[in-house]
Amino acid sequence: MDNDKGARLWRESPRYPDPAVQVLDERFSKYRLQSAGVERLYTGCRWAEGPVWFGDGRYLLWSDIPNDRILRWDEETGMVSPYRKPSNYANGNTRDRMGRLVSCEHGTRRVTRTEHDGSITVILDRWEDRRLNSPNDVIVKSDGSVWFTDPPFGIAGYYEGFKAEPEIPQYIFRVDGVTGEASVIVEGVAGPNGLCFSPDEKTLYVVESRGRPNRKILAFDVDSGGTLVTNRRTLIDAGPGTPDGIRCDEDGNLWCGWGMGSDELDGVMIFTPDGRPIGRIALPERCANLCFGGARRNRLFMAASRSLYALYVNTRGAV
Repeated sequence: MDNDKGARLWRESPRYPDPAVQVLDERFSKYRLQSAGVERLYTGCRWAEGPVWFGDGRYLLWSDIPNDRILRWDEETGMVSPYRKPSNYANGNTRDRMGRLVSCEHGTRRVTRTEHDGSITVILDRWEDRRLNSPNDVIVKSDGSVWFTDPPFGIAGYYEGFKAEPEIPQYIFRVDGVTGEASVIVEGVAGPNGLCFSPDEKTLYVVESRGRPNRKILAFDVDSGGTLVTNRRTLIDAGPGTPDGIRCDEDGNLWCGWGMGSDELDGVMIFTPDGRPIGRIALPERCANLCFGGARRNRLFMAASRSLYALYVNTRGAV
């Protein structure tokens, strides 16, 4: 069965435990809930990305990049509605420490913050008087600083943005939460994509999505001041897989959007902090990005190609 047809014909498993939640190492067993299965909450996107949970409103936002919109799923009703259209081809989203939405926009080649009154503040759109490429994914550290990746994927054509030539290298930026001063925190990563911090924020993880011969998940040490990263190393060699968005749980395990358009790869891979694969969530579509949410931060939301999926797990997302 081809991958697209498999996605359209997908049905929730009537059995517990759900066979889609696979234990690759016994260390993952404690995270799998025996009576929880994968649920599909919505389908109808062109390329789903950037999920972010708003616990105070009990809703999830996520991007549908080619359709130039951000969608909203309400936990209470299960209804999906447009949150923002046009979204400037928004990709990655997160919240800052004041609960405001922070978004990467391909169309405008900038990172923005949506204020509580709905107005838009530009966090960064230029570096040394040149335009950014197409900000891809974003996280906010506990000190309020905004960290984001800036590959050129969104300017490669007219599907997820507007075709243009890159003006700067593919950097990872840090924008100070107090002064607003921007700095290049990492350079020399081929196709910097998803990123996240370990629970103690001493380690930065970055997906190198154009690594050769294989894609990789890199790890860096973050200094105590939170302004310098060192000791670049390969934590995970993805082999034939394609890691994308990544998040840590409270135990430091990495939950990674994964896939390459095949039943053997599409879904989510889970790794220990030292890079050992311990679990897998099989999906009928390639998973681009994910986040933890729900009342207890123990529900994993997965933005996967055309659809949004969810699974309750026996751990919580790192704060």
